[in-house]
Amino acid sequence: MGDGAERREARRFTMTLPMRVFRRGAKGHELDAQTRDVSYRGLYFLAEGNFEIGSEIEFVITLPQQVTQSGDVNIRCLGEVVRVEPRENGRAGIAAKIARYEFVPAAATAA
Repeated sequence: MGDGAERREARRFTMTLPMRVFRRGAKGHELDAQTRDVSYRGLYFLAEGNFEIGSEIEFVITLPQQVTQSGDVNIRCLGEVVRVEPRENGRAGIAAKIARYEFVPAAATAA
């Protein structure tokens, strides 16, 4: 398809949200990151660190009170890195597809 048509099946929303990323198997190692855009099937985020295409990651996205109108809501996700783009300041742009997710109470993901 060379016509430049949008091929995504899920609508993406431009949202800058805080998130924490955990590499599968790297117990206790957490990276702070920030989303750039999100859909129910995937997301693009900015983070420091080395990510490899095909690697599994866990991450927690926090929807702030301004979005939920009630209180912070955390969404824990399991995903796979599908693209890595080097950026300035040692950060990378990472595209990941979401395999599954669950809503968790804020107290359960604190610490």
